[in-house]
Amino acid sequence: MSAVVLVLVEVLIVIGLSRLVGLGFRSIKQPLVIGEIVAGIMLGPSLFGWLAPDLSAFLFPPETVPFLNVLSQVGLIFFMFLIGLELDPKYLKGNLDIAILTSHVSILVPFSLGSILALLLYPLVSNGSVSFTAFAMFLGAAMSITAFPVLARIITENNLQGTRLGTLALTCAAVDDVTAWCLLAVAIAVTRTNSMGGALPTILASVAYIAIMVTAGRWFGTRLAQLYERTGRLTQLVLAGIYMAVVASALITELIGIHLIFGAFLVGAVMPKNQSLTRELANKTEDFVLIFLLPIFFAYSGLRTEIGLLNKPELWLLCAAVLGVAISGKYVGTYVAARVCGIENREASALGWLMNTRGLTELIVLNIGLSLGVISPLLFTMLVIMALVTTFMTSPLLEWTYPKRLIRLDMVEEDTDEVEPTYRILVPVANPSTQKGLLQLAVAIASTGLEPAAVYPLSLVELEENYLFESTPAEADRLIDQRRARLEELVQSLEPPETRRLVHPIVRISHDVAGETAQIAKTNRADLILVGWHLPAFNTNRLGGRVGQILTTAPVDVAVFVDGGQQQRLNALLVPYTANIHDDLALELALRLLVNDKTRRLTVLRVATGSQREIELSNEFSTVMTQLPAAVRARIDVPIVEAADPLQAVVDASKSVDLTIAGTSRAWGIERQTLGRYTDELAIQCHSSLLITRRYSQVTSHLASVLAAQPAAVSNEELGTED
Repeated sequence: MSAVVLVLVEVLIVIGLSRLVGLGFRSIKQPLVIGEIVAGIMLGPSLFGWLAPDLSAFLFPPETVPFLNVLSQVGLIFFMFLIGLELDPKYLKGNLDIAILTSHVSILVPFSLGSILALLLYPLVSNGSVSFTAFAMFLGAAMSITAFPVLARIITENNLQGTRLGTLALTCAAVDDVTAWCLLAVAIAVTRTNSMGGALPTILASVAYIAIMVTAGRWFGTRLAQLYERTGRLTQLVLAGIYMAVVASALITELIGIHLIFGAFLVGAVMPKNQSLTRELANKTEDFVLIFLLPIFFAYSGLRTEIGLLNKPELWLLCAAVLGVAISGKYVGTYVAARVCGIENREASALGWLMNTRGLTELIVLNIGLSLGVISPLLFTMLVIMALVTTFMTSPLLEWTYPKRLIRLDMVEEDTDEVEPTYRILVPVANPSTQKGLLQLAVAIASTGLEPAAVYPLSLVELEENYLFESTPAEADRLIDQRRARLEELVQSLEPPETRRLVHPIVRISHDVAGETAQIAKTNRADLILVGWHLPAFNTNRLGGRVGQILTTAPVDVAVFVDGGQQQRLNALLVPYTANIHDDLALELALRLLVNDKTRRLTVLRVATGSQREIELSNEFSTVMTQLPAAVRARIDVPIVEAADPLQAVVDASKSVDLTIAGTSRAWGIERQTLGRYTDELAIQCHSSLLITRRYSQVTSHLASVLAAQPAAVSNEELGTED
């Protein structure tokens, strides 16, 4: 089999496995890139080569490795260009003095500890041809790295970009990124010349080239931005010129004696941060780089990672020492510097864990070190394990140190109502332009006028991938602002105008819509989640998709609204009642609507079939109904209808009402993915708009706070019940 065919087969395997493992890691709330790195290691001698050595040797023979190396280097060049492109100066705002001190201490401490550790590791795991100075500098640099791209996306995923912690972490990481790359450039120069004195010409040439890029390069970039503003599009000719500049700059820095990734990074960094230009350039570049080229780099790294080299207890102890120095150096350096700058304990600790993120950036550094021979395959494997562990632990340790309930308190957009609401409705809004009816219903349920209430329209900006340009904090903020503006337009369209004060939009970034909705409902102490569902969704899988996930996971009552197009009329209400807890919730919501508007009428329909002559109200609601004011009771009808088919009786009754409110069936079928046969059929056949209720707790009651204070006795005969 020819080398070209083998390489193509390898690429197929690499891309497929990278996506599969990456999505698996996404499901456990880890960055996609960690899964892709693990996929690369799985293809190497650490797993595939160990389980099936013959097949591994056939699929990944030595003669194809140079081809993978070339593809991975091209991927690295353009990935570093994207990193530079994303390094927006707006991240260097606010608390810059604190960030500079914290960032440099967070580099100095692990760099110093890494250099000290080099005294132990150098005689044991180094290549003899490398000087101790080069070895110590490279190990120190590897310990000091913080992966800005991965950290930025962790901040976005946790909605930290609007908090003090998120702003400080981004600023620290941006400063750290620039400083660490400069430090790495010096380490590479020392490695290639094997002495600090010999590296001096390389360092001076690098400084001169950086100066040229910052001046002349930025001038050309500014002209490019002006051209883009005039034309409004990025032509293929201009894009070709940019890509040529990336490759040319990479070649120059490689010839200078540092590394080709620095030239590509510089082009991205000096590009003008015109929002539209940057977005279009990133969108045109990143898909091919991140989906095709970067997984090849992970596979190439995985082929060079041999966990089997750690075949002695003492080697695992050395690996633990490397891991301990990396974690403690970065955490302690960041924590102490932040505390000295006046950052409170919890934020300083969370910042320490965030700065421990290494991820892909660390892998780039390690591959450079292995290619230059400054680190051995054994040390390379130890440091890859360190990179994976430190990145993997960031999200759970951040959640432990700085949980989401505290993030909410630290958000800029906080509810400033003087009166704490006692009744809260959370309304997930997927499309603000089509869900006015849903929000209008939520306001109608909440605004009784007899208690402080709040309606929270929740719009989650879902990012499919977690290291694309759109998931960077600056771009995420833009998307959030756009969505919030659309929500505000929706709120301003609500009638009557005085109800708008109850509405407080929430916009978040999310990769798990149902999970995030349940979490926000818990954090905001919501009494009810009101979610919309289009009628066609009921034709197949009634509990499929996000609505089904919310129904099955949300720790609060849920109501599903199917808009029948009644032009927001809610004058006539119908509650089919069969005396279960879900029907009780339906009655509670109907009574809230009744109290809110004196023109509304409610029919509580009980259908008797065969020998079942009566359907009694529950004890709870028999008591509640006796306490209702006479003016409210006068607008409630409680008829009993005899029918062979209860469903048809309800469908017929729905012809004369605006809204039918029905509880789910007693067994509402999580396994069968249905709301129960009765409710499913009603959703299809109902003539009015439909509200399906699912009660979470059997002991909560939403109506108690809106009942009138004065007693209003009523007989059981008036309610149509018997003792």
